[in-house]
Amino acid sequence: MFFWFQGATLVIPFASLELAAVGLAFLVYARHAADGERISLRGGRLVVELECAGKLERAEFSSEWVRVEPRAGEGSLIELSGSGRSIQVGRFVRPELRPLLAKEIRLALRAA
Repeated sequence: MFFWFQGATLVIPFASLELAAVGLAFLVYARHAADGERISLRGGRLVVELECAGKLERAEFSSEWVRVEPRAGEGSLIELSGSGRSIQVGRFVRPELRPLLAKEIRLALRAA
């Protein structure tokens, strides 16, 4: 209000616009802050849960029949498939570490 009384009438509209932009940025960030992937092996079943923007996608595979392979090539997402269903994982892992993740999933499946 100080600037308004000093004759700078455009300060308040621009400050309001900036606050609205920052608020919108916080809303977009908050929507994806809890995104993640959970992969677990429970009782002979491989359970994959993907959460994106509050939406949960869950897939279960029999540990004997699941295939683990890169989707396109080196550094691409890992595709888990079996029983007529497939799902891609590894979005939150650096591309150069995805082959290591695939190897760990394969080792866990063999041990189950």
